[in-house]
Amino acid sequence: MVLDAGGGGRLEGHAVYPGTFDPLTPGHLDIIDRARHLFGRVTVLVAVNSDKQPAGAASERALQVRRGVPASWDNVSVAGWGGLTVEFCRQQCAGVIIRGVRNRSDLRHEYRLAAMNEALGITTLLLPATPELAAMSSTIVRGLGG
Repeated sequence: MVLDAGGGGRLEGHAVYPGTFDPLTPGHLDIIDRARHLFGRVTVLVAVNSDKQPAGAASERALQVRRGVPASWDNVSVAGWGGLTVEFCRQQCAGVIIRGVRNRSDLRHEYRLAAMNEALGITTLLLPATPELAAMSSTIVRGLGG
């Protein structure tokens, strides 16, 4: 990855932001927005997670995420995926996985995943949640009715 020659400070690489996005929250949108300013291309990867029981199929959630991401964010795409995130990254030539961190518990969990991804050849960039959004989660949003 290289800094773009335009002086904007954006990395010319492809980053992937995986999650179940059940549903997409303002916190997710904040991470996507920040990532799209850091990287030339960002893919929001709507993943299947066997530890979670999402309300809809990955394809339905991907459609909801597409609708939730502003059309003006032209370097952001959305994809569904049922395999390992690192495999998606390899197939799409993405060198970085983006993960949001809201608290210490998230940090411990994400650090373990980041170490595993690094061992598999993909770097993880942990972005701290914006303070006013740190308490928000998909579970809370679902409880509020969407």
